[in-house]
Amino acid sequence: QVQLVESGGGLVQPGGSLRLSCAASGFTFDYYSIGWFRQAPGKERQGVSCISISDGRTYYPDSVKGRITISRDKAKNTVYLQMSRLKPEDTADYYCAATIMGSCEEMNQYEFEYWGKGTQVTVSS
Repeated sequence: QVQLVESGGGLVQPGGSLRLSCAASGFTFDYYSIGWFRQAPGKERQGVSCISISDGRTYYPDSVKGRITISRDKAKNTVYLQMSRLKPEDTADYYCAATIMGSCEEMNQYEFEYWGKGTQVTVSS
């Protein structure tokens, strides 16, 4: 059974940091790319970062470059999203998703086959 389980969300003050985790199981981790998406209330889902598990190549949209780092631990089948200098506009539900054929550069959510249930991040003072 394929599972992606996010954790690490919570309430953080502006300027603070959080590390989200995405634990994967039930599929061959190395064959996939894992992306992080976020969706704020009333807004469309947005790609935040993506990593190719096999070679570690990463992708970041310009909106988050410099504040977000994605990494993976192949031994633990886990992908991490380290977020720093958080802003209130980073408040959203954060989801990880897996794609075997999709492109990290495009981060087309419809090409990601498996999704986690999400973890909530709230940036507020």
